[in-house]
Amino acid sequence: MLVGLMADSHDRIPAIADLLRQMQARGAAMVLHAGDYVSPLALKPFEDLHMTLAGVFGSNDGDPNSLTSRAGAGIGLEIFEGPHSFDVAGKQILLVHDIGDVSKRSIESHAVVVHGFTHQQSMKTQGSTLLVNPGESCGWLHGTPGAGLLDLDTMKVEFLALSDPKWKF
Repeated sequence: MLVGLMADSHDRIPAIADLLRQMQARGAAMVLHAGDYVSPLALKPFEDLHMTLAGVFGSNDGDPNSLTSRAGAGIGLEIFEGPHSFDVAGKQILLVHDIGDVSKRSIESHAVVVHGFTHQQSMKTQGSTLLVNPGESCGWLHGTPGAGLLDLDTMKVEFLALSDPKWKF
């Protein structure tokens, strides 16, 4: 099963939509989002492209009630308080915005931890746990919107980037 990974989208709706289209073209039907949508408008590309979303709130989500309401109005969109633990395709996944909010014991009890906050793509293992930060989907800090794809069968991650000059600001 192929799952999209996003974080720190910060309302850059065209970048969110392009990244989602790349994910769909590769076969992902679900996205795990590690927070910082900023406003409910960031959910529109998920609705338009019929992408399932499981996410958590981030540190810059100014109106969680509106995000929750917008997500609840769609089909297959859910946003939780983080950290949030759940099972996808038989793998225990922990979704959190800031990895600093999670204890070592909690990390070790999951197969995958998806986090954001730093706006930097990274992947490492801690014991048998895969820790992934898909980077910033907005590209505001580092100039390149990015995301990731996780193959839950092989536990391999591929990072995506929107490198066309139109994404530079």
